[in-house]
Amino acid sequence: MGYESTRLRREFQIDELVTIHYFEYPLNFVFHGEAHGFWEFLYVDRGSIRVTAGNQERTLTAGQAIFHEPWEFHAFRSVGKRPPNLAVFSFLCDSPYLEFFRGAVLTLSGEERGLISKILANAVECFSTPLHVPAVEKMELRPDAPAGCAQAILLYLELFLLTVRRARTQTSESPHMLPPLEEKPGDLPPRELLAQVLSYLEIHINDRLTLPEICEAFSISRSRLERIFHAEKGCGVIDYFIKMKIDRAKELIRNGAMNITELSYHLSFTSPQYFSLRFKRCTGMSPREFQSSVKELALHFR
Repeated sequence: MGYESTRLRREFQIDELVTIHYFEYPLNFVFHGEAHGFWEFLYVDRGSIRVTAGNQERTLTAGQAIFHEPWEFHAFRSVGKRPPNLAVFSFLCDSPYLEFFRGAVLTLSGEERGLISKILANAVECFSTPLHVPAVEKMELRPDAPAGCAQAILLYLELFLLTVRRARTQTSESPHMLPPLEEKPGDLPPRELLAQVLSYLEIHINDRLTLPEICEAFSISRSRLERIFHAEKGCGVIDYFIKMKIDRAKELIRNGAMNITELSYHLSFTSPQYFSLRFKRCTGMSPREFQSSVKELALHFR
């Protein structure tokens, strides 16, 4: 008897994204609202917000998400003492499978938060459009985006939705309830935690982060996070973050996108001089020397 293939059922499929955003809003920020013909879900990464969804209001805190069905009016305002960081995803899908998410307000597990981090990290590589600009209505693909990153976004998004629904269907948890947080990121196994922290650093590559801020975001002690980084990466958290910034600077220099001064401020170094010092420490040459070597290489291969 010969082999026969088995066609596997797909519960739903997402082929088109509308937007992916990561916002760091100020205290007392107010979004007056909108309605549109596609799905959207909003995840609170830090802080807390008061959300209007249709004719209901709910307060969401860090680790929670809300889903807005097509044409549902939604608005929010920041509340509490910490400015909110929010991730927002919108996409097209008309599958009945998503009926589960109508009006859903959920506290996400560590696995689910990790999938959000992977979507955002791939979006940074995939799109030239900044994730923090709210006025964006069409995202532009990078011409030099790594192969597969666009597909990875769609797959991680589908996996996120499948994971959320299956976990709550199997436990009979209502999607409209806010159960206790299952686990803190700091409680995860070291390599899983490391992957989430690296995704977080990639998202914030243009920001100036401190070690206490990173530890607070992941509910982990400074000593444990430093031990994990020294064991897996051979250096401390901030040193590794600076290496990531220098790698991004090299990429931008190769693209000819900015001059050295613009680069230093774009990547949130305190001054062009400090940027040059760290660049030389990482690469063995100054930014201008690296820029010249790139130009010489380009001329050589013309």
